[in-house]
Amino acid sequence: MVVLGAKVYVTGDARERALDGLRGLVTDRFGDLDVEFEIGHREDDFPVVTVEGPDAVVARNVLREEFGEVVPSHEAGETYVGTLDSWDDDGFVLDAGPAGDVRIPAENLDLGQGTPEQIRKRFGLVQHLPLRFVAGPEPRLADEEVDRLYGWTRGENDRVNTNSATRSEVRATVNKSGHAQDIVTVERLGLLEMSIICNPDTDGPGLLADIGRFMPSELLAVVP
Repeated sequence: MVVLGAKVYVTGDARERALDGLRGLVTDRFGDLDVEFEIGHREDDFPVVTVEGPDAVVARNVLREEFGEVVPSHEAGETYVGTLDSWDDDGFVLDAGPAGDVRIPAENLDLGQGTPEQIRKRFGLVQHLPLRFVAGPEPRLADEEVDRLYGWTRGENDRVNTNSATRSEVRATVNKSGHAQDIVTVERLGLLEMSIICNPDTDGPGLLADIGRFMPSELLAVVP
C-alpha cells in the first residue's frame, strides 16, 4: 500500500472524476507490469493505492517516484513530500498526512526575497501543490524542489498554475476559451494541480484573465 503525496480535496462528482483520472494515470504508469491494484482515499483526503502481484515492489516504486509517499514519521535529513496547506509571514505550512503539519520557516524557503505570500505568488504556488522538503528541527524546501521552482521563472514560457481540476478539465477549459493554439501543454504537478505552459509569445497573465471565469480554481501566473 502506498499513500500518495497528493490530495483529493474535492467532493461529489468532482472527487469521482479525480479518482477516475488517477486510475487511468496509474494504469498508464504500470504499463506491462504484472500487478493488480485498487484505489481509495483516507479521511485526510490522501489517496491510497493497494498493489498486489509479482511486480508489486516495482509498481510501488513507480508510484513513489511519480507522486512521492506520505509516511507516518520523518527522519531528520531525509526528503519527504507534503502539500501546501497555508502560509503566513513566518513561512509555509505543508500537510504531511499522519506525520502532521510541517512548517517551513520563511528563511528556509530559499526562493529569494519577499514575504512568503509574495514568494508564493511569484512562483505560482497554488494551494495543495505537492512540495518536497527536508525534515529536521528547521525543515527546508528540498534542493531539487528549489531548482524546479526557479526553473519555472528562468524559462522562455509563461505558466498558469491551477488547482481543483483534472488535466482533462483544464485542457477543456483552455479549448473553450479559444486558447488551444496558445499553449504548449498542460503539465501535471499533482493530482488536481496543473501547470498550463504557454507558447513563447503567449502572455500568462492574459491567459489567466481569459480562462479564470470558466474555472472554479485558484490560478496563478508565473512570468519568467
